[in-house]
Amino acid sequence: MQPTQPADPTQNPETTESASGQSVYIARQPILDRKQNIFGYELLARADATSQSAPARHTIESDTAFLFNALSNFATEQLFGDKLAFVNCILEDLSGEHLEIVFPERIALEVPRVPEDDPAAIGAVAEKLACLRGRGFRIAAGAFVATGPYAPWLPHVSFVKFDVQSGNPALAQFLAKKAQRQFQLVAEKVEMPDQFKTHFDLGFDYFQGYYFAKPQTVTAKVVNPAFSNVLQLINLVAKEAELREIDEVIKRDPALSFKLLRYINSSGFGLMSEVTSFRHAVTLLGYRKLFRWLTLLLATIDKSGMPPAVFRTAVTRGRMMELLAGNLMSPEECDNAFVTGVFSLLDTMLGVPMDKALASITLPEAVGDALLHHQGTYGPFLKIVEACEKGAFADIELEAMLLNLDAAKVSSAHLQALAWTESFGL
Repeated sequence: MQPTQPADPTQNPETTESASGQSVYIARQPILDRKQNIFGYELLARADATSQSAPARHTIESDTAFLFNALSNFATEQLFGDKLAFVNCILEDLSGEHLEIVFPERIALEVPRVPEDDPAAIGAVAEKLACLRGRGFRIAAGAFVATGPYAPWLPHVSFVKFDVQSGNPALAQFLAKKAQRQFQLVAEKVEMPDQFKTHFDLGFDYFQGYYFAKPQTVTAKVVNPAFSNVLQLINLVAKEAELREIDEVIKRDPALSFKLLRYINSSGFGLMSEVTSFRHAVTLLGYRKLFRWLTLLLATIDKSGMPPAVFRTAVTRGRMMELLAGNLMSPEECDNAFVTGVFSLLDTMLGVPMDKALASITLPEAVGDALLHHQGTYGPFLKIVEACEKGAFADIELEAMLLNLDAAKVSSAHLQALAWTESFGL
């Protein structure tokens, strides 16, 4: 059998780092089944685009940032798509709040050995594993989990990973027999054809290693919301404010709304249908999960200064388009008009062409048509707001006439939008 080479995950819209702005890096290595179809991906932290190993410092804080970045800063298909994600963790992570922001059925937590195989600690971890397994997480562990001291863990373990470089064929045979009753086996660090064949013949279920593919690093440009907006939203969510108040804060910060839509449509959230409106996203998340996501967001953003001028322009565009659409469209279409305006500078925010920027987030087709081609339902509104910025009065008059809007209505909407943006201190 010859290994199937998975598609190169680095060929995507956000793998080119912009000269400005912060970027985050995550590597992924495929895990294949016995037919060499991709079953899942192990996700690995990277300090930069060229690193070949995880950073030396490994804490609950770094793991929290890693998982948050995987869900909120990368496009859905960049990391694990509809496959299972294997995520390394430390024992402290098992009680971490960051595990509350994911859809458990999409994640396998790789749990390390307890220092000195301490029985009391093993028992305490077993209780946490039982809780996590009950919530839907799958648990992976090394071959050590099949030894006597770790018997309390075994009922909760779905995958045992065996290092084929360990030079212990007897252990591999022992695991293969034990696995028939209790768990599935993953042969990792498979580098040679004979290693693959040996463990395939033993009945191992999954395979991972350089023989199939090396870990490939994916890069995402981070767009940070205003620190003050995140703080305000946390306060509103904590006191369970009305959805209207929450929606207002999200709408005025394009980076915040971008991250929220990306997160709720991410692989780790596990929804069966796409979410394209802020209100729908907040409703689906609920106050508790939204609060947890926001607190993690707060820990990852730059806390200095005001949002850049591009955010002010984007928010003004969104509000003006929403106002112009107010008497012509349904409330849902007005929301889409706002989204169109806010994301009309997404290419500038991410430092990539608009078509690549749009590949990283789910938006209604009509919004995409406006952003890419200035066509469709929202294209004329976008032309008007851009013409207002340039003072192109002939263009304003023409586009307004096509929408049956008079010049006074356009002027009023522009002034209201500017005042609305100014009222938030942007």
